[in-house]
Amino acid sequence: MVVLKDREEAGRLLAERLGAYRDDPNALILALPRGGVAVGYTLSLALHLPLDVLIVRKLGAPGNPEYAVGAVAEGGALYLNREGLRDLGLVREDLDQSILTQEAEIVRRQTLYRGGRSLPAMTGRTILLVDDGIATGSTFFASVEAARKLKPDRLVAVIPVGPKETLLRVQREVDELVCLMTPRLFFAVGNHYEEFRQVEDEAVVRYLERAAAALREERRASRA
Repeated sequence: MVVLKDREEAGRLLAERLGAYRDDPNALILALPRGGVAVGYTLSLALHLPLDVLIVRKLGAPGNPEYAVGAVAEGGALYLNREGLRDLGLVREDLDQSILTQEAEIVRRQTLYRGGRSLPAMTGRTILLVDDGIATGSTFFASVEAARKLKPDRLVAVIPVGPKETLLRVQREVDELVCLMTPRLFFAVGNHYEEFRQVEDEAVVRYLERAAAALREERRASRA
């Protein structure tokens, strides 16, 4: 089974396929915290593009929080896995408490990652929507819905690895899909990386600060 070394390698390989967007003044990288930010940071350095986050939280099934039955994103976008809900005999109202909990976590992360500021304007822009991998797709589909509400001109899904059936659904929802691997036998996202340690909040903040500093330096150098 082919695996990626780590998220940074995934970012470097994806950057090679995204060269058309390098130095594009209209383009913005939006990464999904936390793991997607490590990939997005590497892309930001390679493509000389600004990096921000789109905060999305998985909605786990009652009694089985690891099983995603949906996701909620900042801006109020809600994605529900109708098939998963049906299989578990659940309805939308069964998720009300989970939705409130995750909305509170989104506010906490907005404060931590952005100092509480809202997302940048995206109308007419090209958005590279980045994660470190995709499985059921709940969080990614919620992020697509949230990004679409902000009226970008072009939405590009940037995903290192995922199952073919989920990626085919993603492809129908975006303007372009860039993916490194679609393993025939797909396990959890982490099984397709040699190193897949958890990314902490402090690392997300550090990635965002370093990406912004690198971009400022790049622009100063170009004006000199």
